[in-house]
Amino acid sequence: MSILIKNVLLKDAKTNILIEGNRFKAFGVSEDTPAETVIEAEGKAVLPSFFNTHTHAAMTLLRGYADDMPLWPWLTEHIWPFEDKLTPDDIEKGSRIAVEEMISTGSTFFNDMYFDIERTIKVVEESGMRASIGITVMENHSLAVAESKRRFVKEWKDPTGGRIQLSIAPHAIYTVGTQKLIESAEWARDNGLKLTIHLSETAKEVQDCLDAHGTTPVRYLDSIGFLGPDVIAAHCVHIDEEEWDIMAERGVTVSHCPCSNMKLGSGRFPYELAIRSGVKISLGTDGCSSNNNLDMREEMKFASFLSKCISASEDGLLTNTGDPTILPAPMILDWATVNGAQAFGIDAGLAEGKVADCILVDLNDIRMQPNHNLISNWIYSASSDIVRTVICDGKVIR
Repeated sequence: MSILIKNVLLKDAKTNILIEGNRFKAFGVSEDTPAETVIEAEGKAVLPSFFNTHTHAAMTLLRGYADDMPLWPWLTEHIWPFEDKLTPDDIEKGSRIAVEEMISTGSTFFNDMYFDIERTIKVVEESGMRASIGITVMENHSLAVAESKRRFVKEWKDPTGGRIQLSIAPHAIYTVGTQKLIESAEWARDNGLKLTIHLSETAKEVQDCLDAHGTTPVRYLDSIGFLGPDVIAAHCVHIDEEEWDIMAERGVTVSHCPCSNMKLGSGRFPYELAIRSGVKISLGTDGCSSNNNLDMREEMKFASFLSKCISASEDGLLTNTGDPTILPAPMILDWATVNGAQAFGIDAGLAEGKVADCILVDLNDIRMQPNHNLISNWIYSASSDIVRTVICDGKVIR
């Protein structure tokens, strides 16, 4: 399979791009280069596709349900009771809605944490997307459930030949006990799987951890050997400077979910401390019940603007003035794209030899004019409906 993308804007210049198999073969080739598929991209720009590092795909079925509530009553009184009624068919339908939404808004990968994963895998296989499908671990799961999950991992073969991977997903420290967290980490590492977990999302989570373990969530997980370069930790709103240094030293990737954090009132992500620590940061949308969409371009804009509107002083206290330089457009684009890919071992990027995941966006849209700065326009001005073509693993999927 080969694709030639002709007359496309790459950064500041038009070029022709050749894709062979699932990789970018060459940039700057002749427009007469033979290819099985030719895409005329005059008036379009090529950009990296999104890698959504934290979501719950099937929760599209809860979009608009139980809005405007604090996290704990939202979860315990509304979301979990609703989820108890979902069937495998429901989860397949919700995942299908999610995949269609993500592709249409420029994502080629998502990291999922949910149930009945066989149904989500089926949807991803049919879609042409990439995904890491998390096997959710919770304390109330019986031994029989745990054994069935282990057996599934041992027997599972990726039907796509590389687009889908499994991960182990202990939900959070308040839903998974110490022994099960340790076992989850050990089992994931023994089987070469990533770990994903909600971490320090709310002040309540931190206080409950202090009451139960005498320390904060990051220090607690570090003390039991859970943290490592295979961990993707979602939210990380209530983390102090020393904890950020621990996360950076352990090689943890953080999945920042700005829209969800704002909607649930969880707090402001400590951008200054996170960036200063050097920790790897990516972006996630969270599920549709707490966002309420899966649009990663929107996450970029909100993250960048939220970082600038108020700042933290040297002692960590928030001030009433901001810093417009703290999170520039190229950095937030990396958070939403290559950083997420790297966290899951995917060799993505707009360069020769990289896997061919990209999007083509419409430069003729009024929100992209004038084009003083393509990346700034994409993040601050445009909307995701200017995405015209989505390519994943060397195939056009939209």
